Amino acid sequence: MSERNAAIVTGASRGIGKAVAIKLAENGCDVAIIYKGNEAAAEETASICREKGVDAICIKADVSVSADCKMVVKSVKEAFSKVDILVNNAGITRDNLLIKMSDEEFDQVINANLKGTFYMMRECIPMMLRSKVKKIVNISSVSGVLGNPGQANYSASKAGVIGLTKSAAREYASKKICVNAVAPGMIETDMTGSMDEKAREGVVSSIPFKEMGKAEDIANAVAFLAGNGADYITGQVLCVDGGMAI
Repeated sequence: MSERNAAIVTGASRGIGKAVAIKLAENGCDVAIIYKGNEAAAEETASICREKGVDAICIKADVSVSADCKMVVKSVKEAFSKVDILVNNAGITRDNLLIKMSDEEFDQVINANLKGTFYMMRECIPMMLRSKVKKIVNISSVSGVLGNPGQANYSASKAGVIGLTKSAAREYASKKICVNAVAPGMIETDMTGSMDEKAREGVVSSIPFKEMGKAEDIANAVAFLAGNGADYITGQVLCVDGGMAI
């Protein structure tokens, strides 16, 4: 078994997940890159991680499916023999006004963002009980802290992630498993990159910093909470949002 810590990062083929996986690799972690569809992008992330001198594997899975999450953890156990760090980043949006939102739009977001986080935690925690490093970082959102019009499903799912984080932190504090959340604000990703200019200007004007953040900003926060410097921190929500939640 490697002396390096073993990390799982969901939704790691692009955006925030990719930045997190690379940052953890830079910090000396072997990384399991979980992706749903884009194999080439996942392999690119893995290749960058391997350049940092660590092992990296790619696992195709849909975190909204319980059986897939069981498979992920089994595969990581076979590859790395352990799970030290779990970063629940995978998530989707299906934006619509509440009264126009379909059952499917609501359920798909809750299933991926909230239930997926629950499934992964449930599968990883038994393995973490045997680890020296025991860190779970869940990616919530400023929308889960403040709410956001047109995102009742997304805001509910991300608020749920915060509640799940705090509950798990209380349950497993005696086992020294640290469970925290990072709540990103508006971050430069493929998702925000598709916004039209007028909408983009409106969003940026609402940010006290008057600019969007970068995926690396979130990765740095995750790396801190996953590192030794955060051994006495649990049940917290770290907003990385340029001041949006003030």
